[in-house]
Amino acid sequence: MSTPARQRTDGGWVLCAPMRMEAAELRRALPGADGAVLHTGVGRRRSERAARSIAVADAGALAVAGVGGGLDAALQPGDVVVATEVRAAPWVTGPRPATTVLPAAAMLAGALRRHGLTVRTGPVVSTERLARGATRDQLAATGALAVDLESAWLLAGPADRPAACVRVVADTGALLQPSTLGQLRTALAALPAVAAGLDEWAAATTVRRVVLAAPRSFCAGVERAILVVERALELHGPPVYVRKQIVHNTHVVADLSARGAVFVDDVDDVPEGAVTVFSAHGVSPAVRSAAATRRLSAIDATCPLVTKVHSEARRFAEHGDTILLIGHAGHEETDGVLGEAPDRIRLVQDVRDAEQVRVDDPRRVSYLVQTTLAVDDVADILAVLRDRFPDLAAPPSDDICYATTNRQRAVSEVAATCGAMIVVGSANSSNSRRLVEVAERAGTPGYLVDGAAGIDLRWLAGVHTVGVSAGASAPPVLVDEVVGALSGLGAQAAREHTAVSEDVRFMLPKEVRQ
Repeated sequence: MSTPARQRTDGGWVLCAPMRMEAAELRRALPGADGAVLHTGVGRRRSERAARSIAVADAGALAVAGVGGGLDAALQPGDVVVATEVRAAPWVTGPRPATTVLPAAAMLAGALRRHGLTVRTGPVVSTERLARGATRDQLAATGALAVDLESAWLLAGPADRPAACVRVVADTGALLQPSTLGQLRTALAALPAVAAGLDEWAAATTVRRVVLAAPRSFCAGVERAILVVERALELHGPPVYVRKQIVHNTHVVADLSARGAVFVDDVDDVPEGAVTVFSAHGVSPAVRSAAATRRLSAIDATCPLVTKVHSEARRFAEHGDTILLIGHAGHEETDGVLGEAPDRIRLVQDVRDAEQVRVDDPRRVSYLVQTTLAVDDVADILAVLRDRFPDLAAPPSDDICYATTNRQRAVSEVAATCGAMIVVGSANSSNSRRLVEVAERAGTPGYLVDGAAGIDLRWLAGVHTVGVSAGASAPPVLVDEVVGALSGLGAQAAREHTAVSEDVRFMLPKEVRQ
């Protein structure tokens, strides 16, 4: 019988290992670690006793790791299950432990994958006896991925304490039978890597506060563009073709794809006469002409603020100006604007370009700006251009859109109070990447993630306050997921910091108005 250690941990983290051989493998990866690996014993009774021990009860963060039985047919020995929740089997007798929800599972899974493990996330269920045959089938039917004998009772502590549960699949039949000894060795061999990942998780359980930068997430132009595709699908039925990504976010594109939108690189990829949506980033006159040639039923979801830049490009070109377009090469927005007057527009990407760009007549020069750039970067480029071309003409109003400016301002204010800044957005989102740069300019490490699973726990080691924002093309639900994941590290309710309020709305194109 195992007797849990009775030392006080002073709020440190504790890693529970039910079997002695599991504890030995976990300790191998944690020499000199601040956390204590406790051999807690097998089964419900020993686990309940361990949960009452001072070491476990006083732990600031608690993890359980060891081998378990795989309930999903796709799992193989050595695969790892990171629990999203731990619950007792339906037929458990006596006092039932409450289900323990583990919000940080996606981040921990990412850490374990970096350590070379094959990882799934999902529920883990605890039973009082080894689960065999039909019992395993019943447990699998509940959605659980793995079964063990201890986790539900070991984790039955304070609901707000950071907690984690990792089980390495030792078998997909019955636990610890002679025929599974080789599989057990395979599972045990994975535990040192599990311990290393859990060590990263424990180091990040210092997070206590989350500050949400507002405004964040969808802007009016993005909401309009997504609604255009949704309305087109309702009116015409699938498929509806979309040239390029409607907005630069992988989740939005995946959701619309599942509903019948077909994303293509160019109008040449669209069947003649088909319903086609132009993305929020705008298109060149050449694309419009090609769509007309193919008799496409085109619906323009270009953001009205991008349309404004196109109009300015045509006006400046008609005036005979050389137009200096401050933007990024290859971005769909700049490609579209360049197409308005390709012989008269020069792309200026940075200060060096501004120092070297050549124009036909220094007295006839104007500039335009990609709507999603960083305000400070544009200011640096404009300072050089104005010095070189004193007659440089500006657009009637700022080209950088209100949403970009507002989100950058909010991030700048929040980042100054935080140890790390998480920006939710896809890698190809220009405005999202600029928010990371704004945070870093404020002296705070900034990180771009597509969702909670993209957060690297090492970014948060020792950090107490985390700022969170999202690019204008990132769905709000992804921010909610990130905040939820951070709560699994110990963060309390998020606090909102509002830099400015937004109430902008754009009318839909006539083709999809109802």
